[in-house]
Amino acid sequence: MKRIVHILVLACLMAACTSPVETRHGASLPTDDMHPRLAAIDTLMWQQPDSALAVLLDFAGSPLADSLDAFDGHYCQMLVSELLYKNDCEQTNRTELLRAVDYFDSLCISGDVPWRVSTHDVVFLDARAHYINGVGFYEQDSVVEACAEYLKTLEIMEERFEEKDLVKNKAKFMAYTYNRLGDMFSEQFMMEVAIKCYDCALSYCLIEPTSSYGISKALGHIALQYSMLKDDSQAKLYYEQALEQMPDVDNVTYRDIQSHIALCNYDLGLGWEQPIEALHQLYDKDVTESEGAIYALFIGSIYAEEHYYDSALSYLEPLFEEYGEIEAAKYLRVIYDSLGYHEKGNACRRFLADHYPSEGENKALVSKLNDLFQQYLNQKQERQPEQEIREVVIKIMKWIIPAFLFFAFVIIIAVRNRHKRKIMAQQQLHQTQQAALSGRLKRSNQEVRELKGQIRRQNDLAAKTEVASSFTEEPVCRLIMERVKEGQFKSKVDCSAYKDYALDKQQMLELCLAADRHFGNFTIRLKENYPALTQGDLDYCCLYLLGITDADVAALMQRDYSTIVARNNKMRKVLGSKCKLSVTLLSFAASL
Repeated sequence: MKRIVHILVLACLMAACTSPVETRHGASLPTDDMHPRLAAIDTLMWQQPDSALAVLLDFAGSPLADSLDAFDGHYCQMLVSELLYKNDCEQTNRTELLRAVDYFDSLCISGDVPWRVSTHDVVFLDARAHYINGVGFYEQDSVVEACAEYLKTLEIMEERFEEKDLVKNKAKFMAYTYNRLGDMFSEQFMMEVAIKCYDCALSYCLIEPTSSYGISKALGHIALQYSMLKDDSQAKLYYEQALEQMPDVDNVTYRDIQSHIALCNYDLGLGWEQPIEALHQLYDKDVTESEGAIYALFIGSIYAEEHYYDSALSYLEPLFEEYGEIEAAKYLRVIYDSLGYHEKGNACRRFLADHYPSEGENKALVSKLNDLFQQYLNQKQERQPEQEIREVVIKIMKWIIPAFLFFAFVIIIAVRNRHKRKIMAQQQLHQTQQAALSGRLKRSNQEVRELKGQIRRQNDLAAKTEVASSFTEEPVCRLIMERVKEGQFKSKVDCSAYKDYALDKQQMLELCLAADRHFGNFTIRLKENYPALTQGDLDYCCLYLLGITDADVAALMQRDYSTIVARNNKMRKVLGSKCKLSVTLLSFAASL
């Protein structure tokens, strides 16, 4: 029996939530995110629904509830319905929930999602709205409509989210939905379809358990369907797997599974004494009335099957008289007929006739449910190629975009280098033409010498103007030191992590030329004095003139740190020095 809790307060909340500032679907919304109090209640609901309901009731009485806009107003109504359901209360805001369903549907169809909310969030809210709408239909005994809403929920989630996105609360939600469908199909004795749904619920429960007993419950649901199919061996296997997943044994789920294992053992022909004893141990525990009623039904059913009618009646009659238990009525009808209690037997028949749909109605309902589920499977199969194509396209784009950017970068560098070479060629041609013109204009050796002297003086003046006052002030040196300072290079970090700081050939050439200018043809003198040094060694020597570390050199030259250390040792050996390489090279540079 559903409970109605705090009806007056909830009524106030409904009134507050349904008077938003703007109710148009495409209305502009405030620039802040979803209402922080509602978001906090939503988060709490997934872990502690009873506490979340208390917080929601407190929020209903605050002035904040009166200022909700259209989006948050419908969001609030959906939370009301969800928390009523999770706290075993009747859905009292049915009209407002239906408006919320239409609202979220319109946002998803039009794509006119409020900019402050992500599309995925709106899709998830839409799916949740359909799910809780299905709960409302089920409370009204509208089984077909409830089934349609649950399947619509799955369609939204599976169509709009990739499988990798169905984790955490989304995985929980998928497990909830499949469990509801499994329960519905099981009630109609559609066991094969129910097993499919419970299997899906189990797969999502393995990703994110709905509770500490969620996996065990899912396995128990599957086991029950096999038991209903009279496949007790398979049922027992699933029940035993469920017990293996139990975190503890002092809970109703554990006892429920143990009671069903006892029934399986009986149905497998392992005798009735041991199952009865196991069920009595559970029945004698300090359990709730509803839990004790289940054990009483199981005990009474075994006694009835074994024709111990007096014992069976002591358990089954209270269930029928106090709770109107349908399964108890079935067994009692047979027992009363066997004992000649025709009046009581007829009373059971009338009860069953009133509480069971006619065979035609049941077949029609099963047919509709089966058609709905088959339609869902067909649509899912039709969507699968599109989803696979979309996934392939996404994977291809993940490769194409970086490749395109890389090739674009290469082309830009190539064009710039080509432009530089063209300018240099033009400058050389211009210099050649000037030299030829000068040669034709000068007729005497004296004039040639005077012209050369003039050119030399001009070049010296230009050199003095262009060359920095010290080696470290050269542009390329400043560039290198800035990179060293910015990169803070570490010897234990792979050099590829610093590829953006690497020096290219042009920069290394500029560095060598700067060293030669400031230190009297440094590289030429170094090569003459130490022929064993390679051209690459000379480049490294120029770097060490700046006093940087081996880790810095490794990052700038994009070489492993161990390779740089080995080269450092080699060059010190060639130079015949035991001092730090930078100190040795600076001493050599200063010895003009």
